[in-house]
Amino acid sequence: MSEPAVTASGDGGFCRLRLDVSYDGTDFAGWARQIGQRTVCDTLESTLSTVLRVPIRLTVAGRTDAGVHATGQVTHADVAESALDTRSIAGDPSRLVGRLAKMLPDDVRVRRIERVTDDFDARFSALRRHYVYRLTDARWGAEPVDARTTATWSRPLDVEALNVASRSLVGLNDFAAFCRRREGATTIRDLQRFDWTVDSDGVFIGRVSADAFCWSMVRSLVGAVASVGDGRRDIEWCRGLLGETERNSRIPVAEARGLCLVGVDYPAAGDLAARNEITRDVRTSSGGGCCGG
Repeated sequence: MSEPAVTASGDGGFCRLRLDVSYDGTDFAGWARQIGQRTVCDTLESTLSTVLRVPIRLTVAGRTDAGVHATGQVTHADVAESALDTRSIAGDPSRLVGRLAKMLPDDVRVRRIERVTDDFDARFSALRRHYVYRLTDARWGAEPVDARTTATWSRPLDVEALNVASRSLVGLNDFAAFCRRREGATTIRDLQRFDWTVDSDGVFIGRVSADAFCWSMVRSLVGAVASVGDGRRDIEWCRGLLGETERNSRIPVAEARGLCLVGVDYPAAGDLAARNEITRDVRTSSGGGCCGG
């Protein structure tokens, strides 16, 4: 189900705010609202509503799954101007950053808040999303100080094999084999970057960028190429997955804790409306949405 958007009134009574957000997803049941579950969206909406003393509804760039982190999440909200016209805020929404820092739990932070035009939509205006995946094949597992953000792999990995497999998946393709099925949703995505390096501690760092991601896609991509990287599968098997039309149960889904949304790209202000129209047409015709993980 897509994030419901809230439309500004257009009569000067509301303004649209962009919020740049980071969080440790370990103890959250994902971004999206869920009854009886602790989620990033619920936590932020509740705190913002308390501070501003009006109900707040957020629209997000990408709904991350349970356990997935973010350093570059983007969301927006339409807020009554009167809610910002207080002594502590004085019409400057950036002042909310400090207020929220005192009230939010340690595992979620709003790093920046700014006014944007009504054409800005955190979800529909996005050009692409960027993720980083951290993976270790060390026999002892992830170092304790990195354990919440680094996944483990039980077999030795070869970075060259990881990159060969990853390059074979880049491009505009149907990623049905990598996505959990959602009725009516498209699985065609433009995977623009997928590559790996190894840092000084021997941790494999995967960088993944696309116009959007379907449910479970990133972790399935990692699981597929890691199966090539550890020698259990060959490149032909990996490349052949692009020809499948259903979720492939042989693809292991990598751990959520290794995944982090690090950025979302948007067009220039003058191009926002055109981008929204293009994206909405695609989503409406396919019934699809995007969510990370």
